[in-house]
Amino acid sequence: MDITIENIILVGSILLLISIIAGKTSYRFGIPTLLLFLAIGMLAGSDGIGGINFDNPKVAQFVGVVSLNFILFSGGLDTSWQSVKPVLREGIALSTLGVLLTAVGLGYFVFLITDFSLYESLLLGAIVSSTDAAAVFSILRGKNLALKKNLRPTLELESGSNDPMAYVLTIAFLSLVQHPENSILSILPFFFLQMVIGGVLGFLFGKLSKIIINRIKLDFEGLYPVLTIALMFITFSATDFIGGNGFLAIYICSVYLGNQNLIHKKTIMRMFDGLAWLMEIVLFLTLGLLVFPSEIVPFIGVGLLIALFLIFVARPLAVFISLMPFRMKLRRRFYISWVGLRGAVPIVFATYPLLAGIDKASIIFNIVFFVSITSVLIQGSTLSIVAKWLHVGLPEKAKPLSPTDELLTEHPKAIMKEIRIKEGCPAAGLKIVNLNFPKKAIIAMIERDGNYITPNGSTVVEANDKLVVLTDKAEILEKVYASLSIPTGEGGVERDK
Repeated sequence: MDITIENIILVGSILLLISIIAGKTSYRFGIPTLLLFLAIGMLAGSDGIGGINFDNPKVAQFVGVVSLNFILFSGGLDTSWQSVKPVLREGIALSTLGVLLTAVGLGYFVFLITDFSLYESLLLGAIVSSTDAAAVFSILRGKNLALKKNLRPTLELESGSNDPMAYVLTIAFLSLVQHPENSILSILPFFFLQMVIGGVLGFLFGKLSKIIINRIKLDFEGLYPVLTIALMFITFSATDFIGGNGFLAIYICSVYLGNQNLIHKKTIMRMFDGLAWLMEIVLFLTLGLLVFPSEIVPFIGVGLLIALFLIFVARPLAVFISLMPFRMKLRRRFYISWVGLRGAVPIVFATYPLLAGIDKASIIFNIVFFVSITSVLIQGSTLSIVAKWLHVGLPEKAKPLSPTDELLTEHPKAIMKEIRIKEGCPAAGLKIVNLNFPKKAIIAMIERDGNYITPNGSTVVEANDKLVVLTDKAEILEKVYASLSIPTGEGGVERDK
């Protein structure tokens, strides 16, 4: 069956429904959801029972890039600076040096066991060098896995920030395959330009996006996630146009935004969480449709060798070397090595050689697809078991809530306090979003001139307002007073008895 405008919505919605229902039950059998999405796409493809004829790497790459925008941006919004700050150096080491060592180590192994040239081997190594953000985020959060110490922030920081490095290496080695007369040193300027421009613009676009979101006055709350989506795409495309790494830019931009006070922040984060899941399903379905299982069969042997070397040799060596300067228990290093999931991102990157038209592009694509499936199947289905073996897991009841979980969790607010804003209070004239108000407290109502208004982040606090504050803990009230006036209880804030 050919995909047409008439049937694409029907076919797409049916596949989406099947994926959601299958994903709901997959963990009962220990099968990673993402693998199921891939399988459904393959079954619906031209080699499967669906018979859908889809053989367009360009469209698949476009879907992949758009999906990765949402997945990385959502992951960045969920990244708490408070959580990742203690492991920032480890995360950066894994997402840069770790990716490079994985690419080089695996590439050299491919060179030894195949008839690939050195540059072609390094290209394949670069394509599968990064842990997949979609796979790690969805499996860790889907399994609700509780880990000791700072393991989870380290894993999520690495997976969210290492795709840009793998992308740069992929593009760089692809250019060397196309122009083998060039020296490997010729890619260094391109590498540094991509990373520096991407990092700087990501931070600048993050600051600009915060200003736009908080200062623009939209009539409908539902427009704020739409505004954020527009800012996300502008960040990616503008950075890419200038010559920077768009994936790095949107990740840094989203991490910055996720740690700021934004108007309708809960609405934005919930919307992106749903969109990230949608994009993961669409991405894996599309890539499943793109592959022809019959073409993978001849490469199962070499693919299995490469996958096993990646899982048991290249990844662990890269992790141990990258983390040598840091103090960390051996079993935690082993667990980080094991959570080296490959998923949709390597398959998306494997479409670049296809579109470039290099000789072994289809072979590379099929090997990468098999490696990704093997990684998700072996590593993704055993994360909980390995965590228990290495004693790095926690009982689910003991799992601490992350700052993001705290923000999105609706705690019952049993304590109410009325606070009047007097003339001269520093809070007067400020928007609620700019008050640095505690996340565990809310301003439920404001009494102003005998009228009651329901505030939101853009509401400006005025002198003589009476704020009706709700919280779940008495000690939070001190933080409330501190956000309104310094010193607390004085300088214009009247604490009502």
